[in-house]
Amino acid sequence: MPAEWAVAFLLGLFSSTHCLGMCGGIAGALTFSLSPEVREQGQRLAAFNLAYNAGRITSYVTAGALVAGSASALAGAVGAVHPLLMGSLGAAFLIAVGLHIAGWFPRLARIEALGRPLWRHLEPLGRRLLPVRHLPHAYAFGLVWGWLPCGLVYTALAYGLTTESAWQGALFMGFFGLGTMPMLFTVGVMASRVVPRLRTPAMRRLAGLAIVALAPLPLVLTHWEGIMTGIAS
Repeated sequence: MPAEWAVAFLLGLFSSTHCLGMCGGIAGALTFSLSPEVREQGQRLAAFNLAYNAGRITSYVTAGALVAGSASALAGAVGAVHPLLMGSLGAAFLIAVGLHIAGWFPRLARIEALGRPLWRHLEPLGRRLLPVRHLPHAYAFGLVWGWLPCGLVYTALAYGLTTESAWQGALFMGFFGLGTMPMLFTVGVMASRVVPRLRTPAMRRLAGLAIVALAPLPLVLTHWEGIMTGIAS
């Protein structure tokens, strides 16, 4: 699991170059919607952005627990699935994400349609929370924001299906969310300076290739002893 947590964090970190197109705009808009008094005080502005992102990551953790817990219960009902098969599926999901971020697999975005029915019910709630005036308000908006339909989040959840329990799925999504936080927090504080430099095609291709390179890491580390035994023989 530590290898998977590291991959989850790096997946969030590298994929956040793609997230700027959707979540970056939200983070910037939320910052500009705050009162001038808050925007002019660095510590208060940082606190609001932390609250937004904490709410968003809380929703990721909740979704990860629900998805992985349901998958674990189903696996228990139908019988155990071979770990190598699950690890291979996880690597395939990561490769798909990397290719999508690099711009070579745009069809991955179609899975966002899965979350649109739920989002139609949550979006009005988010609108009622605007404008954000205090930190609990910001956290609540982040909770709603975390359910925004996103192909990358759904693919991370699909990888979470390969974990063994609800708590492992929750931790995986928690580390994924933490990986996305540095970029989106920076955008929230310095939106106009950061976004243009990070949305270039070259940056997206570099981030996508980095995720593709990460894809086999959990599988290799999990089965390292068997791999070395096979090489030695």
